Amino acid sequence: MSVEKRACRRGAIALGLLALSVDVASAVAVPQDLSHLSLEDLGKVVVSSVAKTPEPLGDAAAAVYVIGHDDILRSGATSLPDILRLAPNLAVFQTSPSNYVITARGFSGNNAAQNFPNKLLVLIDGRSVYSPIFSGMYWDDQYVMPEDIERIEVISGPGGALWGANAVNGVINIITRKAADTRGGVLRVGVGNRQREASVQYGGVLGQHAHYRVYARDVRRDSLDDSTGHDARNGWSNPQVGFRLDWDGGAADAAMLQGDLHDGRVEQAGAPDSRSSEGDLLARWQHAISDTSSFQLQAYYDHVHRRNDASGDGFALDTWDIELQHNFALGEHNQVVWGAGNRNYRYDIKPRISPASSLLWNPAVNTQNLANAFVQDQIGLGPRVQLTLGLKAEDDPYSGLSLMPSGKLSWKPGGNVLLWAAASRAVRTPTPFDQDVIEKLGSTTFLVGNPDFRREQLTAYEAGWRAQVATRATVSVSVYYNVYDDLRTIEYSPTLLPLLWGNGMEGHTLGLEAWGSYAVSDSWRLGAGFAAQRQRLRFKPGASGLLGLSQAGNDPERHGFIRSVMNLSERWTLVAELRGVSALPDPKVPGYVELDARLAWRVNEKLDLALSGSSLLHSWHQEYVFPDSDRIGRSVLLDARLKF
Repeated sequence: MSVEKRACRRGAIALGLLALSVDVASAVAVPQDLSHLSLEDLGKVVVSSVAKTPEPLGDAAAAVYVIGHDDILRSGATSLPDILRLAPNLAVFQTSPSNYVITARGFSGNNAAQNFPNKLLVLIDGRSVYSPIFSGMYWDDQYVMPEDIERIEVISGPGGALWGANAVNGVINIITRKAADTRGGVLRVGVGNRQREASVQYGGVLGQHAHYRVYARDVRRDSLDDSTGHDARNGWSNPQVGFRLDWDGGAADAAMLQGDLHDGRVEQAGAPDSRSSEGDLLARWQHAISDTSSFQLQAYYDHVHRRNDASGDGFALDTWDIELQHNFALGEHNQVVWGAGNRNYRYDIKPRISPASSLLWNPAVNTQNLANAFVQDQIGLGPRVQLTLGLKAEDDPYSGLSLMPSGKLSWKPGGNVLLWAAASRAVRTPTPFDQDVIEKLGSTTFLVGNPDFRREQLTAYEAGWRAQVATRATVSVSVYYNVYDDLRTIEYSPTLLPLLWGNGMEGHTLGLEAWGSYAVSDSWRLGAGFAAQRQRLRFKPGASGLLGLSQAGNDPERHGFIRSVMNLSERWTLVAELRGVSALPDPKVPGYVELDARLAWRVNEKLDLALSGSSLLHSWHQEYVFPDSDRIGRSVLLDARLKF
C-alpha cells in the first residue's frame, strides 16, 4: 500500500472516530459552556489589535481569529507555537525540539538561500519580539504560561498602518491576563515520551488596589531524529521565571509592571550547548480622560543574548521602547486614535571565524533608532456603514521615512452579518543582515550586504464576510490579492564576486481563508478551518535569478483542520483535531494528515489530569525543508494540574 493510501486510510479512521464521538456526546448531553457561537456572543469578545482600540469581534473589519483562554487550556498545548496551531490563518512548521517556522499568507523563507520568515509581527502585551537584526523570530525565546493568556489575536493581512514595518503579512498579539484574574496557586507537571515540564505560579493581593503573580517553569525536550533518521543531538531545555504587578487606581487610572527571565540551552553533538538568554521588563499606565477619551503610555526594555561557544559566534541585543497613544471621539461620527513612539536598540555581534566559512559584520557594534507616528479615524457613515482610514509614518535607520496607509469599509446589512473590504500598504525595512553582513568561504569574500538594499513592499487588497448562518453556526471567509515588489534576492556584483543582496523579485499571491464553528449540542462543538493560496513570483529584468524563486519561501498551497470538543460528562472532556497540510513544492516535502487528541479528567475542584497525544497517525512526519527540519515523531504527555 502506498504512503498516500495509508495516510488516506488513517485519515478516514480518524474521521470515523470523530463521527463516533457525535453519538457519545449526544447521549451524554451535559449542558456546558460550548454553545456560545452566535455573533451576539462573539460580540462580547473584545479585540484590540485590528483598530488599536477595543471593539467587538463582530465589528472588526479584518481576517482576525481569536484563540481564547479556555481554548488554550482545553487544547493542552504548552508552548506558544503549539498554541498558535489553533489558528486557521497561520501555517506552523516545527523544525526541531526548540525551533519553528510560523507564517501568515506564505513567505516561509529558505534557509539554504539564507532567507528567513520575516513578514510577521509578533507582540506580547504590546512588546515587539521580532529581532531587528534580521526581522525574524526566535520562537525558543518566547514563552507565556498558558494559564496567564487571556487571548491571542491573530490577524492575517497587513497591519503596517497601525503597527509599522514587519507587520506585512500578519500580526500576532498575545494578551495576558490581569494579576487579579490569576489569584491563588497552580502547580503543573507533565511527563511524556519526548518531553518533561513543570511550572508553579502564585497570585495574590497587595493592599487595597494592587494584585501580583509570580511564576517559575522548566521544560526539557528530547532530541529528535534528523532528516536521515539519525539522532539529531538537539535536545532543548529552557527554565524561566517571571512576575506581573497590576495597580487599579479606580475608574480613571490603571498601571501594570511585568517581567520575565529565561536561559535556554540546545544540545550540540560533541560540542558545548548553544545558549540563549533573555530578560524583559514592561510598564504601562492607562488613564481615562473622559467617557470618550483615554490615554496610554507604555515602555519596555528587552535584553537578548544568544551565543554558540563551539563556533564562537553570537550576539547581544538591548532594546528600549516607549510609545504613547490617545483615543478620543470627535463629534458623533469619528473615533480617532493617534500615537507616537521611539525604539532604540544596540547590538554587539560576535563573528563566526572558521577555515571553511566565516560570518562577519561591518559594523559589528551599532546603536540604531526607529521613530514612528500614526493616526486612524473610524468614520460612521450611517448606522450600518463605517469607513476607517489610517496612516503610519516610520523612520528607520537604513531606508528613511516609510509611509504605510490603509483604508477599510465595513457594512452590517443585518445584526448577524458583516461585510468588509480593505486596501493597504506595508513594508519590511532593511536590517543589519541586509546591509552589513560579510560572508567568507575560506579567504574569499563570497557575499556582502548591500548599502543600497531597499525596503520590501506590499500592496494588499482584501475582502471578507463574517456571519451567523444558523442558530448555532458561524462562518468567516476572507479573500486577498497581495502585490509584492523589491523582494530580496541574491545578485552579482560588477566583478561577479562577492555576491550581494538585491531587490530583484516581484509578484503576487491570491488566497482564501475560511473558518467556522457549529454546536451539535450543548456539550459538543465542531470547528474547522481552511486556507489556500496561489503564489506567482518572477524575477525582475536584470536580476540574476540565482537560487530560483523558491528562495522567497516554500509554502503549502493548502492547509486546514477539523476540531472536535466534547464534554463526555461533567468531569470528562475529549478534544480531537485532524489537521492536514499539502506538499511543500520546492524542495519537495510530502504533505501529511495527522491527528492530535487530549482526554481530560477533572478529579475534583482542585485537581485535573489529562493524557495528550500528538501526531498519532504516523510514527513520524516532516513539516519543513530537509535537511533543516527534523522528523516530528509521535508523542504522548500525561500532565497534572493542581490548584492551591
